[in-house]
Amino acid sequence: MDAPERRELRDELLGILSGRGAHMTLEEAAADFPPEAVARRPPNVDYTPWQLLEHIRLTQADILDYVRDSAAYAGRRWPEEYWPAPEDLGTPEAFAATVAGYRADREALRAIVRDRAADPLAVLPNTPGHTIMRECRVVADHDAYHIGEFAILRQVMGTWPPDRGR
Repeated sequence: MDAPERRELRDELLGILSGRGAHMTLEEAAADFPPEAVARRPPNVDYTPWQLLEHIRLTQADILDYVRDSAAYAGRRWPEEYWPAPEDLGTPEAFAATVAGYRADREALRAIVRDRAADPLAVLPNTPGHTIMRECRVVADHDAYHIGEFAILRQVMGTWPPDRGR
C-alpha cells in the first residue's frame, strides 16, 4: 500500500498530466478547430497547427517509451523524429488522429503513475537519475508551453469560435 506521501504525489502528477490548475488542456485548445486551417501556416511561423500538435504528441510518446522501458530505450533523432516532415502539412483526419493518439498516450502515462508497483521517485534503470516524477513534469512543462503557443496561433489565425471568451 502507498504511504500517504506517495498517494499525494501520485495525485499531483495525475493532476499535472490532466492539465488541472492554471493550464489549458490540449483538448480545450484544439476544440472546434476549423478543418480548413489544419494545414495552413500562420504568419511568420514555419509550421502548421497540426504539425505543432503532432510535435507535442511525438514528444509525449517518446517520453512514454522512455518510462516504460528505459533500459531498452533508444533516443530519437532531433528534430526528424520529434516533428512531422516539413512537407507533411496535415489533414483534418491527421489532426483528429493526433489528438486521439495524444490522449491515449497521456492515459498510458497516467496508468503508470496510478500503478502502486511503480514508485514515482525511484530512479529508472539506465538513466542519469531520472524518475517517473521527473518525466511527468517534463511532459507537463512541454505540453503547457506548446499548448499555450497553439492557443496564441489560434488567436493570430482567427480560428477560435466566435463565442469563445478570453
